[in-house]
Amino acid sequence: MISLQAQFDQLKCCVLVPTYNNASKLEAVIQDIAQYTHNLIVVNDGSTDQTDQLLELYPFIEKIQFQKNQGKGIALIAGMKKAEELGYEFAISIDSDGQHLAKDFGTFLNKLALKGPCMLVGARNMQQEEIPGGSSFGHKFSNFWYKVETGQALPDTQSGFRLYPVKEINKRKYYTSRYEFEIESLVRLSWSGIPVDWVPIDVLYPEDRISHFRKFWDFFRTSVLNSVLFLIAILWIKPRDLYRNIRNGNARKIFNEHILRTQDSNAKIALAIGFGFFMGIFPIWGFQMLVAVFLAAMFKLNKAIVLVAANISIPPLIPFILYFSYWIGGIALGTNKAIGFSAHFSFENVQNDLVQYYFGAVLLSSIVGVLGGLISYIIFFFFRKKKQVISKADL
Repeated sequence: MISLQAQFDQLKCCVLVPTYNNASKLEAVIQDIAQYTHNLIVVNDGSTDQTDQLLELYPFIEKIQFQKNQGKGIALIAGMKKAEELGYEFAISIDSDGQHLAKDFGTFLNKLALKGPCMLVGARNMQQEEIPGGSSFGHKFSNFWYKVETGQALPDTQSGFRLYPVKEINKRKYYTSRYEFEIESLVRLSWSGIPVDWVPIDVLYPEDRISHFRKFWDFFRTSVLNSVLFLIAILWIKPRDLYRNIRNGNARKIFNEHILRTQDSNAKIALAIGFGFFMGIFPIWGFQMLVAVFLAAMFKLNKAIVLVAANISIPPLIPFILYFSYWIGGIALGTNKAIGFSAHFSFENVQNDLVQYYFGAVLLSSIVGVLGGLISYIIFFFFRKKKQVISKADL
């Protein structure tokens, strides 16, 4: 008898099987799993066949019973909550229709032991003759959107044979309940910085395989999900990651890659820099970066350049920005409420007359934005022109 039980226990890993009306295949799946481990949780998702009676034959199984069908996503979430209660840190999900083979457990466990905490997806060989045409199309469609949303590539984002980091899954609230949960969880873990990798697996597609995948509605829901995830990635995740890179001292690398090597015209680069300066000073503290990226996308400006320029409001410059905003506001409004400047000048110093400050901040952001854009254009005009001439001469 082949056994990986010790490795399952050492890595605090279990197997999780969500099932719905698959009793004819489930018994063989359980027996296959039992050759390798008894760390098994089965979620009976409202089955109306003989599933409940079948599970009673295996006392080592931790069982979760739904009275009504809730969907694969809900079943997986319930199973992982139970896994955490039982002290497991990882759960390998496997479908109950017989297409996945328990012999591949060792591949997951070995990769987990080597890589450390992560999420692993079992990648099917999509060139197999028995792979259904619909699966092949859905596989390519899903892989494409995953790469767009995360910037990472996976060979099989639709595979249900996966290793999940249980605590990472359980700390989040999910908005999908059926098959699309597998995409949502994958993307959101990637966004959170959880390593996502893959392992090769074998797969069987028996002629009598039972599938509850509804081609139109499940594909429709997945398409809606991908549309939402794409918008979140463009408007929040990618700007957030760029901002973090800037804050972590990678501004020079970003400057070289996104500004010096960009194909944008000098005028468009200068416009992006000027707009970034404007947004960095504009008095909507806490929302400057988000609004800057949203408007940059709307006006088709280089978002990386806008974000780099918007960092004009870094802590050492904030006292100057606040002071000159208040000072310019006083001149423009004729209030003459001048106050002394110090290196510790803060928002508390301008609270006595917020109208003067906000009015001045709008003016200052406009002035700095225009001047910054003009100066940038002049610099780039000579610098980039010279660079192009040298490049042509070298040719």
